[in-house]
Amino acid sequence: MELQQLLSMGFSGQLAAEALAATGGKSILRATEWILTHTQKTTDSNPNSSPSPSTPNSASTPFQPKLDRFFHFQSKPSVAPSDSPSAAATAAARLLLKKEGASIGCREDEHEYEEQEQEESVPRKRPKQQISVPSSPHEPLSERMRPRTIDDVVGQDHLLAVNSLLRSAMNCNRLPSIVFWGPPGTGKTSIARAIVNSSSSSSSSYLFVSLSAVTSGVKDIRDVVEDARKLKAKSNNKKRTVLFVDEIHRFNKSQQDSFLPVIEDGTLVFMAATTENPSFHLTTPLLSRCKVLTLNPLTPHHVSTLLKKAATDSEKGLSRSVPEITRIEVDDEAIEFLSSNCDGDARMALNALEISATTAAARSSSVARITLDDAKEGLQSKHVAYDKAGEQHYNLISALHKSMRGSDADAAIYWLARMLEGGEEPLYIARRLIRFASEDVGLADPSALLQAVACYQACHFIGMPECNVNLAQCVAYLSLAPKSVSVNRAIEAAQKVVRESVGHNEGVPLHLRNAPTKLMKEFGYGKGYIYTPDNPSSSQTYLPPSLQGYKFLHLPNGHNTDDSQ
Repeated sequence: MELQQLLSMGFSGQLAAEALAATGGKSILRATEWILTHTQKTTDSNPNSSPSPSTPNSASTPFQPKLDRFFHFQSKPSVAPSDSPSAAATAAARLLLKKEGASIGCREDEHEYEEQEQEESVPRKRPKQQISVPSSPHEPLSERMRPRTIDDVVGQDHLLAVNSLLRSAMNCNRLPSIVFWGPPGTGKTSIARAIVNSSSSSSSSYLFVSLSAVTSGVKDIRDVVEDARKLKAKSNNKKRTVLFVDEIHRFNKSQQDSFLPVIEDGTLVFMAATTENPSFHLTTPLLSRCKVLTLNPLTPHHVSTLLKKAATDSEKGLSRSVPEITRIEVDDEAIEFLSSNCDGDARMALNALEISATTAAARSSSVARITLDDAKEGLQSKHVAYDKAGEQHYNLISALHKSMRGSDADAAIYWLARMLEGGEEPLYIARRLIRFASEDVGLADPSALLQAVACYQACHFIGMPECNVNLAQCVAYLSLAPKSVSVNRAIEAAQKVVRESVGHNEGVPLHLRNAPTKLMKEFGYGKGYIYTPDNPSSSQTYLPPSLQGYKFLHLPNGHNTDDSQ
């Protein structure tokens, strides 16, 4: 029975008999695997032999018509060919046996076959990790120019000095959990990768895994943690995983808390990058387990260094962006313009340089020269760093408020322009000016409030861009106006007294109470009240007895007032 099935599959009689004798003669699957393994070994031992199709009964090259037809019609072109032909043939033979209804005598072999077939047919789902792949011809210049080691990083000298925290951690091969906080294009991701590559014995100590909070979730984190634990156990605690999470501020509280136990027990080294203030967007428990390192915008000198390196690098630089050009030249004026107008964002400068190279290459077939006009065309407009819902929003309005308080009209108008160019809502600025008119100008110039309210109405009527001059006029007026914070301090002091007296605030004195009914008058409401317009020289008290003589309002110079208490 077994011999007939092997013969029906196209194997020679001699080879089928040898396979059944070697495997006990009870399992078709084992016999098939023996044949394919024996054939592979024979082929490997004679690499220079070229089997002839005219010898179908040869033991080294068995004639297998049904298997050949199976490979021809059933193979999937999308699957890459295996390095081991015997493994692919074995899998094909197993599928063929099942398709033809072959009975497998050994129940254990059948169970093993079904499990392996299921594993081969259903791919394992892996977390959304960034795996290193060969660079494509369309890979952006900014990605190709990423530093590979910490010595290749340009800028951020305050973090990468000789005796800095990062350098010491790399030298000792003890990387801490770190959160990199800084503007876009300052090297957060690049430094994280370079740290792992530059650590002592990094090839045997750390495995770098990258996730993006934009596309990943808790399940992806669990998969990475599980793999990290397996790696740590397999290497006997000699190899650990460095998990880098980009845009960590996009994770919610529960997602951020999922990192806490694995950071504590040392399962992995946690690194993250964010452009938002960690105090506002990261949980306190996560911050207590990580060191927050601040990255500054790159200086024009640092950006210029990166651009010159990209222009001269023959392997990763501009020559890869326009391969049809034999030589690329970049004018110093173009580099200076890009480095001075990117607000310290290296990615933006490199992308603009790449676009400039494309523009220059369109004019020439051999040598391309990037001029200042090409750089301007590539950058289009100066980048303005602003986020209406983030830290920049609050930083700029604070700068505007403090400049007006300091009576520096020039600085105040500058910060106003920064906000408007960043796309800030003009009515928001006008509302802040109304607040400033009472808080900081107050009674020193009561007409300031009228100016601020009129400014709000003007912005509401005409909108941007025409209302920019209305805002500038109000900002200049408030900056140059005399200042008095007496009203603001008075209301704050009064509210403080009320808050501290909660539970035992005194009632309104009877003579100050309204008495609209006869019964209330009988209880003494309004009794003894002096109508001041009829008796301007009369005196009466208005505060509760416990606060008699207390001064909340301290008027500015020029107003008649008693000495403050």
